[in-house]
Amino acid sequence: MTGEKITDNNPGLQTPSPLASVERAAYELRCGRPVFVLDDTDHAALILATEMATEPRIQALAELGGGELPHIVLTHHRAETLKIRLYTPEIVRIPYPDWLTAGQIRQLADPQFDLADPMRGPFSAERDPVPVSVTRSVKLAKIARILPSVLSMVVPIVKIGTYPDVVAVNAADIEAYDTRAASALKRVTAAKVPLEGAENARIIAFRPDDGGIEHLAIVIGEPEPPGPALVRLHSECFTGDLIGSLKCDCGDQLRGAIHQIGEEGSGVLLYLAQEGRGIGLINKLRAYALQDQGFDTVEANQRLGFEDDERVFLAAAEMLRQLGFSKVRLLTNNPRKVSQLEDFGIEVSERVAHMFESNEHNERYLAIKAEKSGHIL
Repeated sequence: MTGEKITDNNPGLQTPSPLASVERAAYELRCGRPVFVLDDTDHAALILATEMATEPRIQALAELGGGELPHIVLTHHRAETLKIRLYTPEIVRIPYPDWLTAGQIRQLADPQFDLADPMRGPFSAERDPVPVSVTRSVKLAKIARILPSVLSMVVPIVKIGTYPDVVAVNAADIEAYDTRAASALKRVTAAKVPLEGAENARIIAFRPDDGGIEHLAIVIGEPEPPGPALVRLHSECFTGDLIGSLKCDCGDQLRGAIHQIGEEGSGVLLYLAQEGRGIGLINKLRAYALQDQGFDTVEANQRLGFEDDERVFLAAAEMLRQLGFSKVRLLTNNPRKVSQLEDFGIEVSERVAHMFESNEHNERYLAIKAEKSGHIL
């Protein structure tokens, strides 16, 4: 649970902050361990990541919950793929069919098996209102960078005291995670790093004090606050940035932005830890596998259960503020970046086009970004 209470057995230790509490709960989910999610009622959601489900883990979850089988919780996008009716907002809950194996349960969350094993169900979703704790459990899975699905059962809150080894986290803290992680960012260190195309560059690292992931600001030259500075928001892309994948244009955009800012003399490139439009590297590779089956980039993300773009650019706005900038000329083809920065208080005085030649591997990807995601290409 969260708060500032000093522990009884060690007065030098405090209970985790809300941000650290969510980070710890996400780690537990990734490890295949159960987690309690609390709301403001006298009940809690006891959850297990569907992707990590095994027969022993499902059985252990049922025993923790008092012997009942859990519900399978899916996002609307994943439920629509499985032809499940949507009776409740955001997510659906499916009663656990006792004839399904753990492997088949995992396949309900993982679309890579859809074409090979299409005959599933039929499944009927619950129509009863969904507790906030259950809905926020799916966001916790997203924060953990695993498939957005959990096995969930609603239990009396007194169960938490019976199982002190099971981590508990507040639904409100999960919901506020993105905002807290961004607002808690602080400069950690900085160093000069000459770059190809921009030798007069330094990298400034930002990190929350009590959890969360690091983001980097590459400051080229001496841009003058409050701006408008030439700025690029670049979400990390291991495959494109580092090993030269031809499936996207990320590597070209990264190196092109550095060269363009260097030629102009000054500006900022924010390198944001938002791999795969915010779904994480492993899920991005899953999306690539779905693209190999014929689905486009938007369809692939949605079949996985995600939105087509899960990124939130509040961290970028906070980094710019700490660097002293309130006005930017934004290097982007993505109107969503413009609107989010402006929503978060950064004035975008100009959108600067940022396009590169396509290749036979990313032509369709770029076309879909324009057609379905509104990119200006």
